[in-house]
Amino acid sequence: MIKLISRRANLVKMVTNEKIAGKFSGGNIISLDQFTSSDIKKVLETAKKLKPLRLKGKASSILSGKIISLLFYEPSTRTFSSFASAAKQLGAQTLEIHDVKSSSVAKGESLTDTIHVLQSYSDLIVLRHPQEGSAIEAASVASVPIINAGDGTNEHPTQTLLDLYTIYERSKKLDNLTGVIAGDMLNGRTVKSLIKGLSLFKNNTLYLLSPSQLKLNTNEFKSLSKNTKLIEISDTKDMPKNADFWYWTRVQKERFKNEAEYEKLKHSFVLTPELITEYASKNTYFMHPLPRVGEIDPRVDSNPNALYLTTQMKNGVYVRMALLALLLNKIK
Repeated sequence: MIKLISRRANLVKMVTNEKIAGKFSGGNIISLDQFTSSDIKKVLETAKKLKPLRLKGKASSILSGKIISLLFYEPSTRTFSSFASAAKQLGAQTLEIHDVKSSSVAKGESLTDTIHVLQSYSDLIVLRHPQEGSAIEAASVASVPIINAGDGTNEHPTQTLLDLYTIYERSKKLDNLTGVIAGDMLNGRTVKSLIKGLSLFKNNTLYLLSPSQLKLNTNEFKSLSKNTKLIEISDTKDMPKNADFWYWTRVQKERFKNEAEYEKLKHSFVLTPELITEYASKNTYFMHPLPRVGEIDPRVDSNPNALYLTTQMKNGVYVRMALLALLLNKIK
C-alpha cells in the first residue's frame, strides 16, 4: 500500500510539472494545474476560430486519418457525445467504448493494459474513470495524448474550459468576476476545476453555497483559495446580488455510501424563478454542467439568461474541437 501511495504521489508530481506553456502538440490534458492564463486563452481563441465550422454544418478534414478513442468507465451523455461530435466534425474517426462491462475490463484487465491496447489503434485517448488519479496513471504509460474527461471526484478540465469559454463570451472577461457556485463542493469535480481555472485570472470572488456536509475539505479550501477569494455560505440569503453568474450543480449521488444521507441533502438548494427575482441582477446568467436531478426548476429553462441547455452545451463541442486539433498539432 505504501509503495502504491508513493507511486501515485510521483505521478501527480510528474503531471503537475508537465506545464503546457504554449506547447499543446503531443501533450496531455490532465489538470487545470497545467495551464497558464495564456494557455486558456489559446484554447478559447482556437475554439472561436473553429466554431464557424460547426455552425455552418460543414465537416472539416483537419483531423482526416486520425482515430480518437473514447474510453469511458462511467456513464456520460454530454462529455462523451461532444467529444464524438468534435472528432467527427474535424474529420476524425472514433473508437467508442462507453460500456466497459462489454470489454476486457470485465475480465479483469488493468487500466494501464487497456491504455497500451488502445494506443496501438488510435492517435489520442479520451478517458473517464471513477478513480481519482486514473488519468495521471494512464498518461504515465501512454505514447499518445490523454485527455482527462473526469477522474472520480478530482477534476474535469475540459468541462471547465467550456465553462470559461461560456463565461468569457457572456462577460467579455475572465477577471474581476463575482460568481455563485452552488451544490456539492466536496464531491463535485467540475466545481474544483472551475475554481482552479478562474484562479488564473485576477480579482475573482466566488461564493460557495453548499450544505455544511458538502463543503470543500480543509486542504482543498486552502489550496483553491490561494489566488481566488472563496466565501463559503450555507444559506441563499447570503448570496451577493451583483453576481455575474450562478453555477448550479447536483449533489453527487454516486459518491454517497449512505443513501439516506443523499436523500436528505439532494435538494438543499433549488434554483427557482423566485430565487432569481430575489437575488439575481438582470445580467446574471445561469449555468450547470448537467445532468440536473431536481436542483433547477424547469420554469427557469425559458429564462433568456439560462445557458445550461443551449449555449453552454454547444460550447462543449467547440472547445473539444480546439483541444483535439491543438494536441494533434493540426492548428496553430
